[in-house]
Amino acid sequence: MANINQVKQDYQQIVDKHSPKNKVFVNSIKAFFIGGIICSIGQGLTDVYLFLGLSFYESTTLATDSLIFISFVLTAFNVYDDIGKFGGAGALVPITGFANSMVSAAMEYKKEGYIYGMGAKLFTIAGPVIVFGTIASVVIGLIYYFV
Repeated sequence: MANINQVKQDYQQIVDKHSPKNKVFVNSIKAFFIGGIICSIGQGLTDVYLFLGLSFYESTTLATDSLIFISFVLTAFNVYDDIGKFGGAGALVPITGFANSMVSAAMEYKKEGYIYGMGAKLFTIAGPVIVFGTIASVVIGLIYYFV
C-alpha cells in the first residue's frame, strides 16, 4: 500500500513541476483594463452619437451595433484573437466577445455549407447563451417582482 501512495506522490510532483503557473493577479489586471477599454469605446461611441443629435435610446443602440461591427471586422482580420489572448475574460465578457465567438464559428464552418455548416454552428454557440440568458432574466424578474 505504501508503494501506491509513493507513486501517487511522485506523479503529483511531476504534474506540479510541468503545469503552467497561473498568474491570477496579472491576468485579472489585464482583463480589467481590456474590458474597461472596450466599455470606454462603447461609452465614447454613445457620446459621439448623442453629440450628433440622436436620442439616448438611438445612441446606445447604435453604439452597441458599432461595437458588434468592430468586433466582426477585428475577428475577420484575426486581430480580436490577439486581444482575447492578452485580455482574457476582459475581451470575452462584453458584447464584443459574443460577436467574436459567432463570427469565428461562421468563418470556421462556412466551408461545410451555409445551412449545415455555418447556420448550424452559429446556433451551437448562440443557443446556450440565449437559453441561459432567458432563464436568468426570468429568475431575476421573479426575484424583483417578489422582493
